[in-house]
Amino acid sequence: MSQQLPDVQASSPDVTVGLSQVGVTGVEKLVKIAREDKRPIVLTAEFEVFVDLPSWRKGADMSRNMEVIDEILEDATRDEAYRVEEVCGEVAERLLGKHDYTSRAEVSMEAEFMRREQTPASDRETQHTVDIIASATATEDGTREEIGAKVVGMTVCPCSQGMSAARAKQTLEDLGVEGETITEFLEQVPQPGHSQRGHATLTVEAAGDPDVDLNDVIDIARDSMSARIYNLAKRPDEDHMTYAAHADAKFVEDCVRSMAEGVVDEFDQLPDDAVVTMKQSNDESIHQHNAHAERVVEMDQLRSEVDD
Repeated sequence: MSQQLPDVQASSPDVTVGLSQVGVTGVEKLVKIAREDKRPIVLTAEFEVFVDLPSWRKGADMSRNMEVIDEILEDATRDEAYRVEEVCGEVAERLLGKHDYTSRAEVSMEAEFMRREQTPASDRETQHTVDIIASATATEDGTREEIGAKVVGMTVCPCSQGMSAARAKQTLEDLGVEGETITEFLEQVPQPGHSQRGHATLTVEAAGDPDVDLNDVIDIARDSMSARIYNLAKRPDEDHMTYAAHADAKFVEDCVRSMAEGVVDEFDQLPDDAVVTMKQSNDESIHQHNAHAERVVEMDQLRSEVDD
């Protein structure tokens, strides 16, 4: 005779403390993203799935979490019609429905995405890698979804460049070059400054699906730094990137401000309560530390600050 196994998770814990997140991480799934008149994009995505846990319950139903993930993501793979943030939103909503003891379900996803592009000077076709970020949080009040990307670029330190410009000016003056010529030369030829590899992160969160195009998010993040970088670079491309970066030197703080401007200019359709997260981290070339700046802000506040 079969005997029903005890549901240990449903018992009361010895210490009755509620938990804000209980779930699984490192879940890898294939997800297909449909594109109009093109083959779908196939992503190898890594998911994290959490629910909250009340103080009176010992544990969450892990097998039920995996059942929902498998069910929804397999449907998404077959259907080829989901945006990644919609996949997260549907998983979160189903999780909330299947766990009667939870009030909040959270799903996040990261995946590597390749985009084709042309090199800036030699016009060669190449590809660049972007890390897509998507998430969703479902509660009784509704579901909020987030979409965004992490990109890599190049920055140049304005302070270092300013010192180089001062040295160049003094050298030219010592050589007897006229002041007007020195000024024109320094305007035409950006002076050296120490460069950094920059990492920009930009995400947009809103009730339901954020009304933004992922490609626009990626472009805003890439253009927030001193210059874009490319996997393929012939000598003219290297010259183009070096010149462009030094002609637009930026502090780590400036990169976040550039993202803010880009978001306000490009995403006028976003509601006031949409939340924008902007982060910039630079790998310093002449220091052992790195530089970081970020801002998390609602759209109405961001609009008012940028428009001032």
